[in-house]
Amino acid sequence: MQTYEIRADYNRDTIAVYQAYSPTIGTAAVEHGRFVEPFSRHRMTWIKPSFLWMMARSNWAQKPGQEMVLAVRITRTGWEEALALAEHTSANRKVYADPDEWRQRLEHTPVHVQWDPERTLRGAPLDARSIQIGLSRHIIDRYVDEWTVSIEDLTPLVREIHTHLRDGRADRAKQLLPADRVYPLIPELAHRLGIDR
Repeated sequence: MQTYEIRADYNRDTIAVYQAYSPTIGTAAVEHGRFVEPFSRHRMTWIKPSFLWMMARSNWAQKPGQEMVLAVRITRTGWEEALALAEHTSANRKVYADPDEWRQRLEHTPVHVQWDPERTLRGAPLDARSIQIGLSRHIIDRYVDEWTVSIEDLTPLVREIHTHLRDGRADRAKQLLPADRVYPLIPELAHRLGIDR
């Protein structure tokens, strides 16, 4: 049975989400503490609270255009606002009784939600699902200008963890992973996201 839950590094006010970019975009974002050009506000951007999912997606910051991994700390208020607006990228039967209703809602929402297999340290897929949130050009200004609190370059940490893993020191690699725990949600929001209760 698949498990749907949000696991994240969060505190009272903020949550960390991960993104991977080219050094041109990533370096500018870190230097300014926010996303600036050449980051585009005119296309969907996906944010993910799962570090290991991001590592599988970027191949430990080795994929072209994803050589720089960023931890973007955003307000929990902004995160939950995005979740409250999100519609699933597929017709989740736990959430949508009518496929036509789902299509209409997806067409008009500024935020998409997608559940992908969570990953192990070595990148193998798990039954547990990991959330990613797509922010469209209709809401990305909020993400950049209001929700973002800080941006940290995690690339050196990513390389260190990957080196330990490659050299057979999985225990050492695990010790360096960012801490995460289940993110609390009100029941209405959990239901909207199709999260197990």
